[in-house]
Amino acid sequence: MDFSVKKLACDAGVFFSRAVQYTEEKLGQAEKTELDAHFESLLARADCTKNWTEKIYRQTEVLLQPNPSARIEEFLYEKLDRKVPYRATNGEILGQYMLEAAKEFGPGTPYGSTLIQVGDCQRRLGGAEREFLQTSSISFLTPLRNFLEGDWRTITKERRLLENRRLDLDACKARLKKAKAAEAKAAAVPDFQETRPRNYVLSASASALWSEEVEKAEQELRVAQTEFDRQAEVTRLLLEGISSTHVNHLRCLHEFVEAQATYYSQCHHFMQELQKELSSANGDVRYPNSFVVNPRSVRSSSGDPSSTVPINSLSPETEALQIEEVQPPASGTRKAKVLYDYDAADTSELSLLADELITVYTVPGMDSDWLIGERGNQKGKVPVTYLELLS
Repeated sequence: MDFSVKKLACDAGVFFSRAVQYTEEKLGQAEKTELDAHFESLLARADCTKNWTEKIYRQTEVLLQPNPSARIEEFLYEKLDRKVPYRATNGEILGQYMLEAAKEFGPGTPYGSTLIQVGDCQRRLGGAEREFLQTSSISFLTPLRNFLEGDWRTITKERRLLENRRLDLDACKARLKKAKAAEAKAAAVPDFQETRPRNYVLSASASALWSEEVEKAEQELRVAQTEFDRQAEVTRLLLEGISSTHVNHLRCLHEFVEAQATYYSQCHHFMQELQKELSSANGDVRYPNSFVVNPRSVRSSSGDPSSTVPINSLSPETEALQIEEVQPPASGTRKAKVLYDYDAADTSELSLLADELITVYTVPGMDSDWLIGERGNQKGKVPVTYLELLS
């Protein structure tokens, strides 16, 4: 018990001494041992690596698991060293819902059979997503986390020890400086102003005491310098290891990109297969804007990328509609203000300029998303979403 109390008192004294030294350095009242430029560069590089690795790690977690509650749950399971329970992906859940709905609606109906096809595709997409998440977690997230929780903690610990050794070294330098100043003063000025021999003896005794104090301070300085140099070398070796960390993270980054590319390639393949299945099942039946990347136009069947066919031309009603033959109804015409510029896709459409006023009306059999617009002697189809209908 006595030993513990003594150790506690000693540690408290050391802590207080370092705190005083640190405060005096901040106030400019004490000298500070500066590290060399190369060492400072290593420290800055290490801090930069830690900060960006932490940001990339956190954002990758968000990318792979956007749900914060799920991330917290996985973190707790990991800390408790327990297996994370199975959690279906959103694609798998959607696919399951579609399959169950198909059973209710009837697998033999067009809607039910299509639900089965799309649901099966969604389940495969969900499975590909699960594989991507697992691969990315192992090959990318885990190495980043190991660096932050392992190597960086070790570096931080050794840097803290180095800072303590530096404070001890500077304290020893200050103590030696004060002891030498006191020794010089004792040697130059007697302790008493009297001239009796006894007083000169006292003065010589004080000078000898300060000489012993100087020797003791020099010994402490040598020990502190040795410990500081040793700790600086250990910390320097750890900081130089950041280069190998970059190489390891570079390899992990390549694996992450490979996993992501594989995942997107699988998704593209699954969707192409689904599109072919639905096209073959529906035959020549067309649905508005189905499987068209550009809603304005699609590729022509000839395969010529320069030739496009307006999406509206796929509608039988629109094919039968000849703009030149359309006559405005006796009633039902309205004024409309154009909200945005619009470039006509073909001769059947009317180009628009923002803020202009035109006359619009509809005709039987026309798509509800389009109106007939007139501007002077010009006439053509215009999209409703580009207009603000006026009373």
